[in-house]
Amino acid sequence: MNENTPNTINGEVTTRRKFLKWFSGILATIGGIVLAIPFLGSLGGPSFRVGKHHFAKVTKVGDLPTGDPDNVDYPDIKTEAYIHEHTTRNVWAIKNSDTDVTVFSPICPHLGCRYKWHPDKNEFICPCHGSVFSKTGKVLGGPAPRPLDTLPHKITDGELYVEWERFEVGIPEKKII
Repeated sequence: MNENTPNTINGEVTTRRKFLKWFSGILATIGGIVLAIPFLGSLGGPSFRVGKHHFAKVTKVGDLPTGDPDNVDYPDIKTEAYIHEHTTRNVWAIKNSDTDVTVFSPICPHLGCRYKWHPDKNEFICPCHGSVFSKTGKVLGGPAPRPLDTLPHKITDGELYVEWERFEVGIPEKKII
């Protein structure tokens, strides 16, 4: 072949201009696909993600008083991708034995106020609307539509771990928000 002979592919003359158009088209297609993958993942990804249980370490079970409610603060750190969410939460924990603990959400199921333990009356009382609950969470009086909400928890190696959940208030059934 000499310099003046045109290159042919399938009988069609190729020029530098045609090659660059073809090559640019391939690069643009690859670039479009690379950019589309994260975009499509962000649209459909949340519906395919399986919710992970997130248990946070609260305290040693041995540090809880047996039979009496204890309002325990603990750090809750949730990590999703590169985002770390630091929150201080608190729960009411009642140690029944070294292997049995009841954990209540600190939020009143009536209107979302924070209730308190009154040891002199042996009751939880919501100061906002007068709801009264027993040590087991049962409604004893007031407008609360359901008992105190319990939280999922586990005991591992003597440590209490709690999964924080928020529940809809003012309705008779326990429903996670």
